[in-house]
This record gives sequence, structure tokens and C-alpha cells, in this order.
Amino acid sequence: MSKPKTDLPQGTLDMLVLRVVALEPIHGYGIAARLKRISKDVLQVQQGSLYPALHRLENRRWLSADWKTSETGREAKYYSLTKAGAKQLVLEDENWQRLSAAVRLVMKSEAGS
Repeated sequence: MSKPKTDLPQGTLDMLVLRVVALEPIHGYGIAARLKRISKDVLQVQQGSLYPALHRLENRRWLSADWKTSETGREAKYYSLTKAGAKQLVLEDENWQRLSAAVRLVMKSEAGS
């Protein structure tokens, strides 16, 4: 039985991409595969969402990119986190922690709260 598809909340993809790229320089396919693996197959990012996000993050100067030879011997664009991207990742994480804590409070609320 396959797991149900889980849609990412608006704005979450950028934060997740920044986090994965912060681990090491990585190409687009590797980002999608790592997100899927770390999330135990819950997060499956499609190319139609991932590549526009990578371009957006690169345009904001949160990621830099260089062409390198991948593990398969093909040329691939490898993304790295910039200093500005590292700062943004801290902000994104703080916002996510605050938001997820608030959602948990609402989900645990009882009548009369």
C-alpha cells in the first residue's frame, strides 16, 4: 500500500531545499532524492516544483551554482549555500518552529480552550 501524497505548505519547499543544500553541495536530482529519503518517502518533490525553487533561490543569492561532473559521469549543476542563504535558513527555521508549535497547540486544544 502506497503512502498518501503529502502537499508541502506554501513556502516550505525553499526552507527544505536550503537545509539539504546546507549539508553539502548537491545537484537537483540529489536534492529531491535526499528529501524523499530523509522524510521516509513522505516528501516527494516533483521537478516542476523543485527547479523553479532552485532558480528562485539562486536569483535571491541564497544559493550559488557550478557545473560539475556527477557520480554518473554527466555534467550537473551543483548548488551550494551562500552566506546570505545560511542567514535565511536560520530565519526560515525560526519561523517554522514558531508556526509548527502554534499548529500543535491548536491541534491539542480541547473544547472551552
